[in-house]
Amino acid sequence: MRKLLASSIGVTCAAALALPLTLTTTTTATEISGSAAAPGAEPARAADPGIPGSTQSLPLAPLADDRTLGSAQGLTPRDVRPFSLLGVVWDDPDTELHGSVQVRTRATATGAWSGWQDVETHNADHAPDQGSEERTSGRVRGATAPLWVGESDGVEVRVRSADAPAGTATAPLPSGLRLELVDPGSESTAEAPAGGAPADPPVTEPLSPDTADASAPNSDLAPLGATEIPALDQAQTQHELLTLHAAGLTEEQRANPYIGPRPPIVTRRGWGADESLREKAFLYTKRVKAAFVHHTATGNNYTCAQTPSVIRGIYRYHVVSNGWRDIGYNFLVDKCGNIYEGRAGGVANPVMGAHTLGFNSDSAGIAVIGSFNTTRPSATTVTAVSQLASWKLGLHGGNPSGKTYLKSAGGNLYAKGKNVRLNVISGHRDGFLTDCPGGLLYGKLGSIRSQAARFQGRP
Repeated sequence: MRKLLASSIGVTCAAALALPLTLTTTTTATEISGSAAAPGAEPARAADPGIPGSTQSLPLAPLADDRTLGSAQGLTPRDVRPFSLLGVVWDDPDTELHGSVQVRTRATATGAWSGWQDVETHNADHAPDQGSEERTSGRVRGATAPLWVGESDGVEVRVRSADAPAGTATAPLPSGLRLELVDPGSESTAEAPAGGAPADPPVTEPLSPDTADASAPNSDLAPLGATEIPALDQAQTQHELLTLHAAGLTEEQRANPYIGPRPPIVTRRGWGADESLREKAFLYTKRVKAAFVHHTATGNNYTCAQTPSVIRGIYRYHVVSNGWRDIGYNFLVDKCGNIYEGRAGGVANPVMGAHTLGFNSDSAGIAVIGSFNTTRPSATTVTAVSQLASWKLGLHGGNPSGKTYLKSAGGNLYAKGKNVRLNVISGHRDGFLTDCPGGLLYGKLGSIRSQAARFQGRP
């Protein structure tokens, strides 16, 4: 499949508590405020730099009660600088963590410690494709899913290898384990009112070059520097398709422009992206033939007012901690049905993401913020995913109720080079052996497909 690299345009639960475990060595934290390419360095910032955050990176140490050498590491309870999202990373992205990661955190507001919370360890399926430029950059690390814990200033963590079958050795933990504590930064103008749509801060300062570059690919849809791309009705969306995208349309699309009304989409500027973190070039694939639905596995303990902070946390974790070029998802949807732009390059363009290992080409990744193995997604969220998919797929003539073929770049379900027949709207688990997007969200895909087809006006 053809890949196009374009330069940037230049203008949960609480578990049984255990006694604290002691460490045999002390640890030193590394503070990362800038990009992954220059850890520890604060980048020079122009006007309107987005909302800067920071990352504390703490190496884990063997636990004193570790009875099998290398089978348990962690950190004892300790004070840390404020953070709101965390995860564990390690050196080799091709090494899996076979075991468990659990954390306790202390809330800044109350000083109360949480119970033990599980962190999703099987996260290798959310990643750049094997052999891709992004994957082979030398910066990519193995990582758990991130977990949103809210503003905290204390943490304890324990990582344990899975129990081995009788007569076999326990698998060692990956090397270079580190706890990443992410402060997404805060600014009142970037936060959404509780339970409602995101705030739209006025443009009162000049855009930085990085912010202007990220905004420029959306300039046909909204003014440069806009914090939201406005909704269009069906007729307006069809007119936009036939004018702005006329050169790439098939005869069938011209005759029957099946496309859902464009929903409102909060831009990267709207959620406060620090554009100095990401790679400056945009990476495109040829077209969007399928949409993969995901959950972020970050937990459900957030409010819609906190969504911009959650996304900034995921973005920083993907770039600074995981070593990716940008946030992995093309779009994110919160529990109130608000839709957010993900990876930079333009919401109407076929931006190459890092969301479905083996199938990032010719697809888009839509991530619902939360965890949906035991929690049902709201009807509002399901409708928003349907609306977004009906518009995004409609730009490329995709039928939400149909099937398509994608060529695998390699994964644990399909060998590299295999042409795979998939639903145009698929769950992550359809392309990779994974729980994502959670059983209760996966069970809504039939409704999402039928709703999206209706939004497109298909018979």
